[in-house]
Amino acid sequence: MKKSLIAAFGAALLIAGCDTPAKLISVPVENVDQLPVKIADLDEEQLKEWPGKDIKEDTIPGMSVEKTYDELIKGQGSSVIVAVIDSGVDIEHEDLDGVIWTNADEIPNNGIDDDKNGYIDDIHGWNFLGDIVAEQLEKARIVQKYDAQFSGKTLDQIPAAQKELFKTYTKAKAEVEKDRSELEDQITQYQGLMAAVKTAHTEVSQKLNKEDYTAEELTALPAETQMEQRNKAILTQMLTYADTIPEFMEMLTEQLESMQERLDTNYNLNANYRSVLGDDLNDLNDTNYGNNNVIGPDPEAARHGTHVAGIIAAERNNGIGMNGVANNAKIMAVRAVPDGDEYDKDIALAIRYAVDNGAKVINTSFGKYFATNPEWVYDAIKYAAKKDVLIVNAAGNESIDLDGGDTVYPNDQLDNVTEFADNVITVGALNYKYSGKLVASFSNYGKSNVDVFAPGVQIWSTVPGNEYEFLQGTSMAAPNVAGVAAMLRSYYPQFSAAQIKQIIMQSGITSNIQVSAGGDADVIKPFSALSKSGEMVNMYNAFKMAELSTKK
Repeated sequence: MKKSLIAAFGAALLIAGCDTPAKLISVPVENVDQLPVKIADLDEEQLKEWPGKDIKEDTIPGMSVEKTYDELIKGQGSSVIVAVIDSGVDIEHEDLDGVIWTNADEIPNNGIDDDKNGYIDDIHGWNFLGDIVAEQLEKARIVQKYDAQFSGKTLDQIPAAQKELFKTYTKAKAEVEKDRSELEDQITQYQGLMAAVKTAHTEVSQKLNKEDYTAEELTALPAETQMEQRNKAILTQMLTYADTIPEFMEMLTEQLESMQERLDTNYNLNANYRSVLGDDLNDLNDTNYGNNNVIGPDPEAARHGTHVAGIIAAERNNGIGMNGVANNAKIMAVRAVPDGDEYDKDIALAIRYAVDNGAKVINTSFGKYFATNPEWVYDAIKYAAKKDVLIVNAAGNESIDLDGGDTVYPNDQLDNVTEFADNVITVGALNYKYSGKLVASFSNYGKSNVDVFAPGVQIWSTVPGNEYEFLQGTSMAAPNVAGVAAMLRSYYPQFSAAQIKQIIMQSGITSNIQVSAGGDADVIKPFSALSKSGEMVNMYNAFKMAELSTKK
């Protein structure tokens, strides 16, 4: 007989609620260190479903979602609005159209702010970016704004009141120059590779009288001269990345275009993409901008936000696509994240919009390492806390220890240690293999700055145009947790946002398995040392804990 992951309930740990008499009771869980390591690769169908799997029964570090639905969830909970602050959401997607929030107090397309919330015809949310898609990184904007003022100066030449700003500018400029130089070098290298592959491919395709030859056909081709041997060696190596050389060149072309676009947009020091909105960027009270097109001007640019929305709440058991984590969530689409760094003003207003219009959970799968007005976002987070709204935040994908001094925005810590709000849960990404590679190689981590880990590698979800794709990142881990939070708020509305955060953090699966941190084989740490809770989110245990807590 299998021993349950839920151990004997034991002594209760009582946690005072914020504004509710309800108390929480911890559910001690069995350490899973003795589980066999997952060796076999998952097939495509298993990959599509792995976030919902159970770690003990399947040896896959999922969140036990399906087990929760099968064994614990009874009846129909209340509907919970989850705001997705992101790049836009394809609200017409076949697997999302039935779970999109509708503002019942607004009459569609009459050009009137019927509910007097300050946003005209905001039927399914709001688009704070208008028709903007491309945007600079914040560090490029900082350099552009202050270069004329600070360029060529030293710290001792700067007035005391501006010294911190000067330090920020200096750091931003150094990073921009370094990043631009690296991008330019990569572009040159890729262009050289493209030229070499084209030359080799032309010669070989003429000899074989075909362009889509296989690796086997290339191997069998005689190579008598030094040039023929060189061509064969180049093409053989490239065929390890693609089935045919034309396919490889297409991939290479896409990479080149992407790098050039980043150079021309994200690091552009002369752009002003924001000007089309017509707002005063320095005035948080100037809210009369944007529109109600929550998909955005380019549906493909809403890929990220659509993927996030699907993870949270794609329609369950409808026979198509995939199942979202939550079956009672309504997605409020709030577009505020461009192809570049978001503006603090847009994020602050987006959080306030979500709070004021009924969201109980907000997903924030974005981030940056420079901020011009972080206090606006901090105040919005505090506002959300006051209104009992939980924010589920992605930890970031730079493979770094966030406790080491790097500040990622948004966050809930002013000094990199002490939380100023109790309603933000920051999520790192898990791999699908229960092994030394349990933590995704790209995931940020931190005993103070990251709260929990959840599935974030190879996550199957919705993308624009009734399509589905695998994407990965802490951007995917956060909505997995947002889905769990939505279900808890649906079935246990008596618990505050802060208590839901504690339930999720205290009911996870613990392990001291040694893992590679930040994808570095030389940095090996116990999994439990990489986050504040030391746990993997587990929906089954969270429901057990919530249910037990209601009976005390």
